[in-house]
Amino acid sequence: MKLRFLLLSMLITINLYSLGIQGQKAPSFGVDTWLQTNGKTNLDIDSYKGKVLYVYGFQSWCPGCHSHGFPTLQELSKHYKGDDTVAFVAIQTVFEGFMVNSVNAAKDIIKKYSLTMPVGHSGSSDKRSVFMNNYKSGGTPWTVIIDKNSIVRFNDFHADVNEIIDYIDVLKKE
Repeated sequence: MKLRFLLLSMLITINLYSLGIQGQKAPSFGVDTWLQTNGKTNLDIDSYKGKVLYVYGFQSWCPGCHSHGFPTLQELSKHYKGDDTVAFVAIQTVFEGFMVNSVNAAKDIIKKYSLTMPVGHSGSSDKRSVFMNNYKSGGTPWTVIIDKNSIVRFNDFHADVNEIIDYIDVLKKE
């Protein structure tokens, strides 16, 4: 009985601290402020039903976001430009550095990387990023790929651009 309890406790603990929600229905983004929404006032996961969605979670001060994440996002958005079956969203996920990772910092990121997709800001000094909680991200950079039926098919810190292109192309055909 003690062994069974110990094993059950370990499984619950592992599950509580596991990263990502791969295989689950994509929850709300939990964005507090949106930038570049092309006039849409209520942007959330349901806005992308029927599309393969690439979601990029970042912080303005994250070195990995600048060295890997944003260049990957730029290359992918360029590759799929004009393809209305694939969409992109970037979300600044604030869980530290509240004075640095601000809405204005997100605006600077948009300019620096010439981003054309919607960019959200989730979190503040009063409230940890809802996006991070909902998607169980382990920090930044965090990549999520959601299929046309709103199921999370990939989530991780890094991914190879060519592998992502191959994977998105497979998801487009499903």
